[in-house]
Amino acid sequence: MQNTILVIRFLFFLYGFMLIGSYIVLGIISVIESIEYMKKNSFVNYNKILSSNISPSISIIAPAYNESLNIIENVRSLLSCHYANYDVIIVNDGSKDDSLEKLIEAYNLVKVDFLINEQIPTQPIRDGIYKSTNPAFEKLIVVDKENGGKADALNMGLNISTNKYVACIDVDCLLIEDALLKLIKPFLETTDTKVIAAGGVIRIANSCIIKQGKLIDVNLPKNMMVQGQILEYLRAFLLGRMAWSRLNGLLVISGAFGLFDKKIAIEVGGYDIHTVGEDMEIIVRMRRYMEELEDKPKYKVAYIPDPLCWTEAPDNYKTFISQRNRWTRGTIETLRKHRKIGLNRKYGAMGLLSYPYWFLFERLAPIVEILGLLYFGLLVFFGKVRWDYTIAFILVAYLFTVLFSIIAIISEELTYHQYKKKGTGLKMVIISFTEPFIIHPFILYSAVMGNIDYYFNKKKKWGAMTRKGMSNTQTKN
Repeated sequence: MQNTILVIRFLFFLYGFMLIGSYIVLGIISVIESIEYMKKNSFVNYNKILSSNISPSISIIAPAYNESLNIIENVRSLLSCHYANYDVIIVNDGSKDDSLEKLIEAYNLVKVDFLINEQIPTQPIRDGIYKSTNPAFEKLIVVDKENGGKADALNMGLNISTNKYVACIDVDCLLIEDALLKLIKPFLETTDTKVIAAGGVIRIANSCIIKQGKLIDVNLPKNMMVQGQILEYLRAFLLGRMAWSRLNGLLVISGAFGLFDKKIAIEVGGYDIHTVGEDMEIIVRMRRYMEELEDKPKYKVAYIPDPLCWTEAPDNYKTFISQRNRWTRGTIETLRKHRKIGLNRKYGAMGLLSYPYWFLFERLAPIVEILGLLYFGLLVFFGKVRWDYTIAFILVAYLFTVLFSIIAIISEELTYHQYKKKGTGLKMVIISFTEPFIIHPFILYSAVMGNIDYYFNKKKKWGAMTRKGMSNTQTKN
């Protein structure tokens, strides 16, 4: 019995040590990569890209389902990008509200004959394809189709787009005006490495002031749940994905905003309509496609630390749990579908580093944590707890989480410093001490329920999020 307890304790200790060690390594690499990016980027003249008529063509594809609350302002934001050669494709995915009617009225839309190159099967067109009679909105294309889900709507956009690159974005997100300029840059750099996709930092827009599709003022929300998510996003984007980009092992680009090589996206079959984690799955599939080519070309999935897109985060636990449940199921689906790459040398860094990390510390982490809690409960029941070790372990884990958050806050303050108001940085440091209690228990619960729903609930819901709207000052969140 005693030997069994020692083995179990060792396994939990080893897992925790590996987890913390990986976070430290990724954090260090991210900081180095961010510093190098800032130095290199200080010499870039984006006006040359903006003024060039030969800038690569981009289509922004934005699926919309019942987005009446935000649709007008957010489309205005997409039409205000500082870029020379792009169009905007809004795919109304069978909305039941008045989203389409609002678009028609606001942007002077009329039905047009439009040739669709159907390279990827999708749900059919419902009412038609629209363009504006107003020259100011000539970049806008609105497609009204039968409901098929977000992935199906994105595939419709891929079929309609005639441009070289596609930027896939949630229509409820606010795009910064120079987002396309910055995100196209990795594709233009003169190297022998082909960039197949790129993403940037996603920020939380709750409580920010937004008028006419533009971000006017950045405020720290009063809602503690939203505050916790801001820290969570900073850790994930500034101290995680930057490192994986450097290691060429990035497996996901946020579905909120990413830029893709359209040719490769179509060649792999577009987005998978049978998963709720389509943003992660298509990146893994595109990477598998590149790795399995006979000539094995050099390629990468790029990532930049610029804040390019602002999105509305859940401000209540019900919506938050629904969102994170979906994220868990999406991760399980993608890792299970592409399990062939795990520890497979044929797939390079993706197979030997990214997949094992994602499986061990994303897929299994909540399961290991629950098992640890159950094991601890048994030890308490049988009186086998060494409270000095237990308290020390909990304290180390808590302080490491807080320290990691503070490092992310410092990284944000020293780089893009989006929260400029006096005292905000200190407030975020204070929040880092409470965030583990506000957010983490619900992330754990969501992950557990996501596992249960994936394996036992046949009626799996996508996990819709109710929006409050980002068109005005948000003081409640």
